[in-house]
Amino acid sequence: MPENFFAPCPRGLEVPLAAELQALGASALQATDGGVGFSGPFELCYRINLENRVASRVLWRVGGSHYRREEDIYKTAYALPWLDWFDVGRTIMVKVSAKRCPLQSLDFITLKIKDAVCDKFRNLGGERPSVDTHLPDIRIHAFLEQDTFALYLDTSGEALFKRGLRRATVEAPLRENLAAGILHLSGWKPGEALLDPMCGSGTFLMEAAQMALDIPPGLGREFAFSKLLNFKSKTWEDLRAAAAARRKPMQFCNIYGSDKYGDSLKVARENLEAAGLLEAVQLKQCNVLEVPAPATEGVLVTNPPYGVRIGEQEELAALYPELGHLLKQKFSGWRAYFFTGDFRLAKLIRLSASRRIPLFNGPLECRLFEYKMVAGGMRREKPAPEI
Repeated sequence: MPENFFAPCPRGLEVPLAAELQALGASALQATDGGVGFSGPFELCYRINLENRVASRVLWRVGGSHYRREEDIYKTAYALPWLDWFDVGRTIMVKVSAKRCPLQSLDFITLKIKDAVCDKFRNLGGERPSVDTHLPDIRIHAFLEQDTFALYLDTSGEALFKRGLRRATVEAPLRENLAAGILHLSGWKPGEALLDPMCGSGTFLMEAAQMALDIPPGLGREFAFSKLLNFKSKTWEDLRAAAAARRKPMQFCNIYGSDKYGDSLKVARENLEAAGLLEAVQLKQCNVLEVPAPATEGVLVTNPPYGVRIGEQEELAALYPELGHLLKQKFSGWRAYFFTGDFRLAKLIRLSASRRIPLFNGPLECRLFEYKMVAGGMRREKPAPEI
């Protein structure tokens, strides 16, 4: 029988996530706000944790039911065969989230689920697992809607955007799975020129380099499924070895990064070097308004800095029309993508966006603005006055 899973992701990336999951062998795909449900054999979660780039986690659905009060949730949780899934020596954590839940306290629901799990262990085996809210072995997730809830075991452990590669960051770094999703939305393909002219710690560059070299994003880390009792170590090692064998030889991948600030560029260089990706990317210290197009066509993608790095809001607002002018003058034939929470960019850049894609960086609503630069430019023309 196939198992049921749910992969949460940054809101707005459900479509590229579903495409990734399908390519990796998932079936019965169901996209919802903030994630995608899917089905497959249990071992499918090994491959998706290892190879998918957009999901935040891979959650294995183990139970659920209707409820009216907290005691209903306790009974459903207690009835599950927790002892079949993990050993009493494993530490646990329970996380609850809800949408339109009529119950008053999510903290109390969290406590009831934890009690149900611990009571089941104690009543059947005489011992109960310990709770660790910092780095637990086993994460139990509960999602409550108006009158139903579902329980999941987290097969990932640490969030999947933690690739285990980045060694240093600048302020407010972009999460890796969000960067990967934006690259998917841009339509960039390995071999095509890619430029991030405000690269910061180099997240777009690292994700693109891994894609170009066919490096699975989870190759350098461990996952929580290895702590479950149904873990098949040989299946996992074979899968991991096959994925590692697909890795292409190191080479320059037509990926370019620049930044005005030497400190930021140093961070990007350190991260790329630690990940073994430095040779795949060309870095240059350069003001964004002076950066040349490294090819006749390609994809420019960037997360413009906020006032902390550029200066006051007035200076940032003054930058946007200059960016528009740069694209017109130097990037004809390119597709440009700006990911930002500053919606003034759309007006001040003085170009017509071909797409405005709503995305969320955590709770912050953002937009991915797409500009297709064609010969002759894209500056908005003022309508002729009526006569």
